[in-house]
Amino acid sequence: MIIKEYQFKPRWWILVLSVALIIVFTRLGLWQLSRADEKDSKQQLLDQLAHEAVLTLPSSRIELSDLLFRNVEVKGQFIASQTIFLDNKIYRGAIGYHVLTPMRIENSGMHVLINRGWVALGKNRSTLPEIFTPTDIVTISGIVLSPTIRTMKISDEISIGKVWIALDFEKYQAVSRLELQPVLLVQLDNSVNDGLKRELERQDLGASKNMSYAFQWFFLAITVLILLLALNVKRSSPQQ
Repeated sequence: MIIKEYQFKPRWWILVLSVALIIVFTRLGLWQLSRADEKDSKQQLLDQLAHEAVLTLPSSRIELSDLLFRNVEVKGQFIASQTIFLDNKIYRGAIGYHVLTPMRIENSGMHVLINRGWVALGKNRSTLPEIFTPTDIVTISGIVLSPTIRTMKISDEISIGKVWIALDFEKYQAVSRLELQPVLLVQLDNSVNDGLKRELERQDLGASKNMSYAFQWFFLAITVLILLLALNVKRSSPQQ
């Protein structure tokens, strides 16, 4: 192809490969943009739910989707003997544990697992920190999250005594022999003076990351186009 004094004459396989890469990179960029749009819409919904009225967690069994990311309160009694410690949790640069204790919902046989907060590791791992757990009936409020979190499986040994590397909800339910609501309640209020640190960051679904990935794919597509033109557009030889 000749335009004025310039001609574009790439080898056929270079042209085919370049066009294919441009199409692939562009489609990947558009897909990332659609993912960012989906996450942004969901983020707005989550932010809205987080500011709605506090609901009461029922004693009858629920579905996770019924209350996910909602603010709830529950009244009941902690079962201190079934407390576990999630290892390697960071709070403001310090390492420690998340303390998880089940609560029997008042006037029922149903329980809910509560992430009560963070506690520092201490001098060593041989001795677990002492946690005050009230024995009377208390009311706890917090936000409902999924008890199932995908983590990289490094070992089949997910728990050593009361210290757990990650929360395996099904295993915990089997070990504790408790009937549990299929949720994890992250305690946010400080109604119980137990010395635990509670601070929940805003749930970010990562729409900005998808936008960044989209920009990278579009940049690659443009780079391929520029290289195709730069290496294959040449000034045509003057005719004698």
